Amino acid sequence: MLREQYRMHEDIMAYPSMHFYRNELKAHDLVAKHLAVPGDDPVVFIDTAGCGFEEVTSEGSKSTANPEEARLLIRYMQQYVEGLPETALDLSIGLISPYKAQVGLLRQLFAESEKLSQLPGKTSINTVDAFQGQERDIIFISMVRSNQHQEIGFLKDIRRMNVSMTRARMKLVMTGDSSTLGNHPFYKGLIDFLVEKGYYHSAFEYPELL
Repeated sequence: MLREQYRMHEDIMAYPSMHFYRNELKAHDLVAKHLAVPGDDPVVFIDTAGCGFEEVTSEGSKSTANPEEARLLIRYMQQYVEGLPETALDLSIGLISPYKAQVGLLRQLFAESEKLSQLPGKTSINTVDAFQGQERDIIFISMVRSNQHQEIGFLKDIRRMNVSMTRARMKLVMTGDSSTLGNHPFYKGLIDFLVEKGYYHSAFEYPELL
């Protein structure tokens, strides 16, 4: 079993290590404290619970999207990028979602953002499977699912979520609805871990993004 990794900040690695590697996975000193910007949080979870961001399913593709969550994530990304020093603007960025419909929406919103579309660094927007084996300095993940029945679909495949989370080298940003996700033990544990670390935020903390 892999016991030392050379990709990601130790706090990005921490929950996957706890859940999949019996907490035996360690970050090498070269990457353990590596941040996109000094003093930055390596992990951010934005909880959309209570925002009314309902998922929708495309009749044609049967794929699921969450337009309001996509807009929130793109606005957060734009705000984050606007705060970066020029020396950090060429960082590689990935936007990931398990649903093709959400990926299409994220691509559209990204292209419509003058600030984001002119980023000099490499930005990729794709599904979880398309990112297998890849890595980026910063990863944004849209979890999409938000419904009254706590149905999470593809998100039940937690190994695919592990793949998504561990693509990030320096910063990981996730958006999701805890009231939908929290009934699954993996996501409840993840949210509890992020609360403990101080990386959990309600979307209502960002009124300018809503």
